[in-house]
Amino acid sequence: MVAEYENAANGEKGAILRREGLYLSRIIEWTRARDAGQLGQVGSPVTGSGAAAGSRVKKSAEQVELEKLRRQNEKLQADLKKTRMALDIMGKAHALLEELSESADNDNPPKRS
Repeated sequence: MVAEYENAANGEKGAILRREGLYLSRIIEWTRARDAGQLGQVGSPVTGSGAAAGSRVKKSAEQVELEKLRRQNEKLQADLKKTRMALDIMGKAHALLEELSESADNDNPPKRS
């Protein structure tokens, strides 16, 4: 889009902006991004074409991966918490059963008459 705008004659530049639904400020922003080496790169903040690109910023593959890993980490943290609580309950149940077993061993069986 920037190249098309720059290569157009002065009278055609306005027509290109109207056709694409863009403002000159967007072209200037893209030109600056291109000059900084960010335009057209994977994960660059300026991607897409037309008016949709002005209102929506596409996420880079790294950002998508980071969000996925954060969600996965939250799920694993919740699972870990549940597992720790279950192990705590199992430990208490084991201790109770040992105590009951020891008290049963110490009791004298009732005598039959």
